[in-house]
Amino acid sequence: MNEKILWDKAVAFHGHSCGGLTIGYKAAVYAARLLDLNYSEDEDVVCITENDACGVDAIQAILGCSVGKGNLLFHLRGKQAFSFYNRKTGKSVRLVLKDRPQMSKEEGFAYLQAKDPSELFDVKETTITLPERAKLFHSYPCEICGETTMESMMRLEDGKKVCLDCFHTYSRFI
Repeated sequence: MNEKILWDKAVAFHGHSCGGLTIGYKAAVYAARLLDLNYSEDEDVVCITENDACGVDAIQAILGCSVGKGNLLFHLRGKQAFSFYNRKTGKSVRLVLKDRPQMSKEEGFAYLQAKDPSELFDVKETTITLPERAKLFHSYPCEICGETTMESMMRLEDGKKVCLDCFHTYSRFI
């Protein structure tokens, strides 16, 4: 797809253009090139992002990764790093933003916009195993607050099914 159209789509989704959005945009375009990715209608494309910054919006807009579909996952480490997986081919790549020169916000934006993604990112092997596809779980009412909660997020306490908010953590273990 035309890169100008993709950029405009990312800006529209995010609400404004900025250096952070450019990082995610360049990562998404580069991952698409390296792994032969298209917009993911389901979970065929997976992104595990190591940050929760502006660039994640570009990945959502361009590659169709989203929390709701279960193909956008967070491994928060405060790094401008993104692991992309193509479930159809089994290929994956981790893109890590290279160090950049110190410059003003405006200069930084222009710098990021001008560079080819291959100049911005180190290409590495993924270190996180591709997670299984999203599962559907049964939900049950918490026996304390009554709020419906998916079973994988419930605990058994004093013989009652309780949500994590009502569960009392036993912290005697070291």
